[in-house]
Amino acid sequence: MEESVFTEMKTTTSSQFRSGLKAGTSIAIGYFPIAIAFGLIAKTTDLTLFQTMLMSFIVFAGAAQYMSLSLIAEGIGMAEIVLTTFIVNIRHLLMSASLNEKVEEDKPVKKAIYAFGITDETFSVASLQKGTVTTGFMFGLTLISFTSWVLSSGLGFVGGALLPGFLQESMSIALYAMFVGLLVPSLKGNRKVLYLACVAALFNTVLTLSEVVSSGWAIVISTLVSAVLIEWVVYLRGGAQND
Repeated sequence: MEESVFTEMKTTTSSQFRSGLKAGTSIAIGYFPIAIAFGLIAKTTDLTLFQTMLMSFIVFAGAAQYMSLSLIAEGIGMAEIVLTTFIVNIRHLLMSASLNEKVEEDKPVKKAIYAFGITDETFSVASLQKGTVTTGFMFGLTLISFTSWVLSSGLGFVGGALLPGFLQESMSIALYAMFVGLLVPSLKGNRKVLYLACVAALFNTVLTLSEVVSSGWAIVISTLVSAVLIEWVVYLRGGAQND
């Protein structure tokens, strides 16, 4: 009896892991051109192949890695790079806290492992899943995304320079296309998501162009302000309808 239950649990975990791999395939494909471009730029910044792949392996954050390359090229010190990276990625605190309410309870060690693979894209995919997200799903989702980013970074370093110029310039568009592809499914039958995305984009644009805060803080502030504003409007409309 116990062996049967164990076998069933193992089969379920394996199935959830495969589901995570499948859900993360679009992310892995989307990461490919962005990581290729990162590897190409890393080579021009005089990083070695080992350093390029090690950065992708340890940091695993596209915007932060691109930013780090520009700071390295300008000769900025390590402490400034680490601090700036923290600010740019501070939104991960909010994403992790939000996702922790959706994933199943498990050992802290397992959560710490797949938490390392939480990015804007993996967070979006996990958040759009119906019901509770399993540990197996998170492992599959983050593993395929992480593997694609690291390997593609190395590939970009080795062969990215061979690509035609117009392809290199078009790579930056792929990330935005991937975000649109992740956002569109959640818009069906939920106008609040559309309003939230538009308001957040508006706030982020204003803050970024005004240069009042850094890009990392602009994202955090835009997300918080737009979320509170939209929920407040929905609350007021609900109260008005009840009256």
